[in-house]
Formats: sequence, structure tokens, C-alpha cells
Amino acid sequence: MRHRILEVAGLIALSVLVALATAWGVLALYYFDLDSARLRTILAALFGLFGCAALLGVGLQRWRRRALTGFALAFASLLVWWGTIAPSNERDWKPGVAVLPYATFHGNRITIHHIRNFDYRSETDFTAAYYDRTVALEALESVDLIASYWGNPAIAHVIVSFGFGDGAQVAISIERRDERDEDYSIVKGLFKQYELFYVVADERDVVRLRTTIRNPPEQVYLYRVRGTRENARRLFMAYLQKIDSLREHPEFYNTLTTNCTTNAWLHACINLDHVPLSWKILLSGYVPEYLYESGRLDTSLPFPELQRRSLIEPTDPDADFSRLIRARLPRYAE
Repeated sequence: MRHRILEVAGLIALSVLVALATAWGVLALYYFDLDSARLRTILAALFGLFGCAALLGVGLQRWRRRALTGFALAFASLLVWWGTIAPSNERDWKPGVAVLPYATFHGNRITIHHIRNFDYRSETDFTAAYYDRTVALEALESVDLIASYWGNPAIAHVIVSFGFGDGAQVAISIERRDERDEDYSIVKGLFKQYELFYVVADERDVVRLRTTIRNPPEQVYLYRVRGTRENARRLFMAYLQKIDSLREHPEFYNTLTTNCTTNAWLHACINLDHVPLSWKILLSGYVPEYLYESGRLDTSLPFPELQRRSLIEPTDPDADFSRLIRARLPRYAE
């Protein structure tokens, strides 16, 4: 009896694995890097039928070995083919992600090239503009977390902004790099459809775009992260090293594993006292709450009150924009 139960459990596990592999294979082929949508659809349908046949074969002892062997070979071949899809920096990009930033180093002085500072009239109507800024690493004093929500409280876009002694802020937003004719899809983001892109921007750009320009506007919160200046500087350097690496070695964006929060957490791992990986990082809307619970935000206020005070009000693109969006926020202890 026990042997029979184990056999049934094993068959169920095999069936689940085949079903999951089939589902992944169908989507991978449907979104494959082929120009012909018709061919991709046909290949996806054929693989789905083959997976269904393999599932039937699992239930038939006479055909089980052949079915599983055939499916394993087909799936392995798909993985090999899938591995040939390579990211690129040479595509017809949307204007907002067309120009790659990079940094040059002169001792402790760093020049950041192509800081984005668009003049927006609407989300799709703007004057593109970039500038370079030279900063001194020893002048880096603060790290702020910016979290932008557009509906679901469990999902937010996270931006990190680095503050320097002269009042300058350098905001870095980890995003997908999509082509001119592409729209965003959570599912497509799992299947090598977008490259990874680090927007290095003026806060007038990435903050105001979300609070004022987009329709409907997003709710954007700004929190000062507590930590040492040494940790902040190591984190900044980790971001810059990744930015320079992507210029020479592009990578794919992934909705789950390579996005605005997972990459930010990986960069933070440069510091030994980084927060542990948590489901609240994967569900990015809970990142501020998680940092608060970990003592990385101001804990002198209850989190709901801190969150209320941290909401950024829509602000005109004044020359002192970064100071204005912080004017009503609570002061944070070092």
C-alpha cells in the first residue's frame, strides 16, 4: 500500500513538472525572438500539444518512459535555443531610454554623463535634455528611497536618490529598456522581451514625471534611509559600476528577478549590514515598510504617520526642486 502511495505521488509530481515545463515552453516560444508572429504561434501551439501528449503518456505505464524521454529532449532543445537569445544595446529605443548613462573616474571625483532632465509637457510630449555632473565621492551624504504607487499598494516603483553636500541629488531608477513600438507586459517581462536600463536622472525628471505629468498621477513617497556615509558611498559606487557594465555588456530585464527592487537589494549587499532578502522586496510596495521594520528609516514616528508626511506634493519644476519636495518631510537622524 505504501509503495502504491509513493508511486502515485511520484506520478503526480512528474505530471506537475511536465505541465509547468509545457506552460513555460509555450510562452517562451510565443514570445521568442522571431520576426514572424505566425511562426511563433505555430511553434507554441505544437509544443503545447506535445506537452499534453507527454502528460497523457505519464498516465500510461506502457508509454511513460518514451513520453518522458521525448519531452525531456524537446524541452532541453528549447532551453538550448532559448539560450541563444542575447541582449543588445542596438535597437530602436523609446526616447526616454535611448541614451545610456556612464561615469568616468578621476580619483574621488566622478563625472556622471547623460543625466536625464526632460522638459515634459505630457508623458509622450517632451523636450529631451541631458547634462553631465561632476561630484566628489566624499561629498556624498545621504541616500533617499523614492517609492511610486499607481494603484495596487503591493506594487511600487522604487528609485534611489543620492544626496551630496552642495544640495545636488542624483536619482537612479532601474527600469526596462523597451523599443519604440513596445508596450509593457508583466508576462513579456519574464521572457527576454526587454533589456535592463538604469535611468540616471535629475529629480525634476523622474519625480515630477510621476507626481505631475502622468495621467492619472502616481502617489510618490520620499524616505531618508538611515546608515553611515561609508555605506552610502559603497552603494553609490555599486550602482555606477553596474551602469558602466551595462554600457558594454547589456542584460535582460526580468519582471521577477531583475527589476527595480531586486537589483537595488543586490547592490545593497555590498554592505555587510544589508537587510535580508524578504517577500516584501519581491512585493515592492512593502519595501518602505520593510526598511522601517528593519530600523533603516526614521522610527520616531509610527509608520503610517511617517508615510503620510513622506508623500510628495505635485511641484513645479523650480530650480530648487529637490529642496522643495523635501520641505514638508520630517527630519531624519543620521
